[in-house]
Amino acid sequence: MAKYGKKSQEKVKEVMEEMKEGKLKSGRSGKKVTNRKQAIAIGLSEARKEGDKVPPPKKKGGKKAASKKSASKKSASKKSTSKKSASKKSTKKAAPKKAASKKKGAKKAAKKSSSKKR
Repeated sequence: MAKYGKKSQEKVKEVMEEMKEGKLKSGRSGKKVTNRKQAIAIGLSEARKEGDKVPPPKKKGGKKAASKKSASKKSASKKSTSKKSASKKSTKKAAPKKAASKKKGAKKAAKKSSSKKR
């Protein structure tokens, strides 16, 4: 049994002729279509809208599921490193306490420099 109906084939043929004449334009941007595959996709899309026999478009969802899994693994490893950096931050916070024994002007300078580091 054929995947595409006669009307859908005719529609693609019409669109291809439009493209060759330079009259076919993209729906969203309105730019002139020069790519053969894009012209075929437009023809099939128009045929689907008219109700002709055309298989549904291919979905690109297969790769996203795999990338989400690897992303969750990466975030788990990042969480463990963030715990390490949290302990380092606590040691850095102890340093301004030592600066408390200095004069008032030195305290202000220390506060400014610590706020810039963050």
